Amino acid sequence: MNQTKRNTMKKLIALIAAGLLLTACTDKNNYEQAVLEEVKKEKDLQDYKITPEHMTSCVVDLSSKNMPGIIPVDPSRMQAYRSYTKMLKLSESNDPQKYLAELRTEFGSPKALADAHSNYTQSYMDCIAAIIAESDDSAKTEKPAAPAAPPQQP
Repeated sequence: MNQTKRNTMKKLIALIAAGLLLTACTDKNNYEQAVLEEVKKEKDLQDYKITPEHMTSCVVDLSSKNMPGIIPVDPSRMQAYRSYTKMLKLSESNDPQKYLAELRTEFGSPKALADAHSNYTQSYMDCIAAIIAESDDSAKTEKPAAPAAPPQQP
């Protein structure tokens, strides 16, 4: 009987862990989608030939490093993903003032909202610089094509 309870508890813990992991993945995916939507609006990235997917991956990775929580399943990290996603949708609001007030509450304070916006913006700018430098470095290391052979005289 005791063994049966132990097995039931193990299964219950595994189900709870799986549910947390799934929720964390969903929150992060929603944040990635919101970032991708923002990135696709930027015309400057096309000039630098930066793909939206590469930029999105960079911004999400970099901004996540400065979010609360240590790992994606940390409840504070999951909440941060949801809050950042909501922050990125401010421009879609019909009542921006009300939405901004909700964001201040969502983040806990106006300063926390400003810090989150600063984190996102700094991550965005750092990613642009890093990706451009990355492409410049790869262009420098590529060997120039061999010159075409001169035409032969008959």
